[in-house]
Amino acid sequence: MAAAPNGPLARRTQGERSASSRALILNAAVELLVESGYAGTTTVTIQERAGVSRGRLLHHFPSREAVLVAASQHLAGERIAEMEQWVTQSSYGRTHGVERVDRATELLWETFRQPYFWAAMELWTVARTNDEIRRSLQPEEQRLGTAIEHVVATMFGPVHSSHPAFPETRELLFTSMRGVAITYTLSHRDPVSDPHLPMWRRMARERLGVETGDRSKNSQA
Repeated sequence: MAAAPNGPLARRTQGERSASSRALILNAAVELLVESGYAGTTTVTIQERAGVSRGRLLHHFPSREAVLVAASQHLAGERIAEMEQWVTQSSYGRTHGVERVDRATELLWETFRQPYFWAAMELWTVARTNDEIRRSLQPEEQRLGTAIEHVVATMFGPVHSSHPAFPETRELLFTSMRGVAITYTLSHRDPVSDPHLPMWRRMARERLGVETGDRSKNSQA
């Protein structure tokens, strides 16, 4: 608890304590999904990792499935916020042409190296045979998909996201990157030097009508 200047310790409100407990639970669930997979992520292991009581856990999430779906979406939401921050704070966010397309493609690839991707893959695999997980995951994934489409368009910028080929290009990049990322479960290599990355950059440039020579013509928006 934080101390007020020249005063007694500030007391956290019930809402603040509740929000803190929820965050601890969600973070613990994601960590366990990535480290131990679905089978090793139980309400007991989540409770122990989060350091909360059984009652507190059930107060926020009535079932194992509820906390796991919420955890995956929570971390994905944080990643989307980071991507939006990149656009507003990075100098690349004020450019267009090959520089913007290349960096946006690289940043999109980075999202498939984040913990939430692997947490999501654990749940997707389980959803194939678990109706409860599938029913819980579907609406959340649809909502998340819409948010991702928006932030990816922002990453590429209005000049490129308004190109007629952009929706199809975005889909091709996304599905290809997801497929390649899954192969990392069997083959450990440096994703920064993955041979697919220059292919994705080249494909995005060609489909969006960006010439290599445009790099010198990028201007501040």
